[in-house]
Amino acid sequence: MTGSEGQIGSELVPYLRTLYGRNEVVAADVRESRDPDSDGGPFEHVDVTDAATLARVVKDHDIGVIYHLAGLLSATGEVNPQLAWRVNLDGLKNVLGVALDRGVSKVFWPSSIAVFGPDAPKTNAPQASPLNPTTMYGVTKVTGELLCNYHFLKYGLDVRSIRYPGLISSKVLPGGGTTDYAVEIFYAALKKSAYTCFLREDTVLPMMYMPDALRASVELMQANRERVPRHMGYNLAAVSFSAGEIASEIRKYVPGFKVSYVPDHRQDIADSWPRSISDSEARQDWGWSQEYDLAGMTSDMISKLEQRLKAELQQKDV
Repeated sequence: MTGSEGQIGSELVPYLRTLYGRNEVVAADVRESRDPDSDGGPFEHVDVTDAATLARVVKDHDIGVIYHLAGLLSATGEVNPQLAWRVNLDGLKNVLGVALDRGVSKVFWPSSIAVFGPDAPKTNAPQASPLNPTTMYGVTKVTGELLCNYHFLKYGLDVRSIRYPGLISSKVLPGGGTTDYAVEIFYAALKKSAYTCFLREDTVLPMMYMPDALRASVELMQANRERVPRHMGYNLAAVSFSAGEIASEIRKYVPGFKVSYVPDHRQDIADSWPRSISDSEARQDWGWSQEYDLAGMTSDMISKLEQRLKAELQQKDV
């Protein structure tokens, strides 16, 4: 798994190791492993733009399946679009090439709701919506979807992909995405009872709790090949809510929680995306169904973060 130290990878690695065994999942990232709860499974230092190192790791560990998660997110990509192109697309091209050369059976690559642009339907955007993004991140995701599909059509490489909505995790802070506020707001509520949001209060975006995202990723990869006719990104949905709505839900656990709204450059990105998407094809093809709604996610997030913050305070006291 490339990008193992990122928001998704840091949780997907232990999830997969629980399913398949600690030594059967090789974590790989350009950063060194930073997880204090690491189970000691194999880790490799890999820059996905370095095809030779990537090929060596796949060969040395006799890799049969690749989860390619390394990439730059939307807000970060706008700061350095050239780097976003190099990491997101050159890295993907290298992974697909190594997969073909080494006989890898399946590749997972995450797409995103960033593939949509202002001309996509704002409500229940269907699978076949226009894909005309206005960010470099979105451009790399549309291009990546086409590249994955090309490798399936041309070479028969079984590449599978999900268009993730905004992801909310209790374990790792996100790094440079437009939906980051939906994670930051929980930490701010529990630590300071106040938060300054970089989006408008009425901004609605498609979101998903990380446990659902992990399960969806594995279920897609475990599905029989005939159940996965699409080798571009599958729309994936769980719940859509506004910044104001999640703040109201948090106030049920943190009375008096105050939020101010100071939109910045990320507001333009959010405004270019749909408020909700339709994932009927994922539900029909490989049986996707989410478990968490806004209330269930908020309750679980608050419980887990309270435990984590309490443990951190106890460690400081020691």
